[in-house]
Amino acid sequence: MRKLAPARPAFPAFPALPALPALAILIALSACSNKPPENKDYASRLTDERQAKNTQFMEEDEPVPKSRKAKLLPLAYFPIDPDYNVPAALKPAESETIVQMPTSTGKLRPTRIVGTLEFILKGQPLKLAATVDAEARNLDHLSVMFTDLTSGAETYPGGRYIEFDRNGSGIYELDFNRAFNPYCYYNESYECPYPPPENRLKIPIRVGERLKSEGKS
Repeated sequence: MRKLAPARPAFPAFPALPALPALAILIALSACSNKPPENKDYASRLTDERQAKNTQFMEEDEPVPKSRKAKLLPLAYFPIDPDYNVPAALKPAESETIVQMPTSTGKLRPTRIVGTLEFILKGQPLKLAATVDAEARNLDHLSVMFTDLTSGAETYPGGRYIEFDRNGSGIYELDFNRAFNPYCYYNESYECPYPPPENRLKIPIRVGERLKSEGKS
């Protein structure tokens, strides 16, 4: 997502990484990732990150305008659930794929599909496309845009985002507790792409940021 501005020149595509035996790796990683002793520290770190984000949004004029701070801040979240922090293997796209993604402004934005993240959530194998803005200066910063069965009721109708930097291993921490509403939810001056059709999950994801409800935070 970005604030509306003149288009920037496109940059070269990502170099492809070797294909991974994703399912086998994920099964092994998932079996090793259930370590409850770390859950308390994990929740504390997330809580600290959220408090810091609230402080930043309160002190700065963007993305939340002054006229909406009282309504939207502090941001609202589902309870933290470590089971929604899972390893994911990135299967790189076989060839460069740039699609025209619809956005919150009604325009189209060229977006590069860099590959597919394969992961296991609650015992269910799932996939999500990973993307990068085709005009972005940092092509190593990946976005996963998704909707789920909470979208439009408990969470922003246009979906939520998870972002992370690309690494050399092809294995990523896909943490739905860090899913956040795009900036266009707070401020219409931002343009946010909507998730591609393949990223519409048929399950509810009740972790991460949610819509602000009366009397809740």
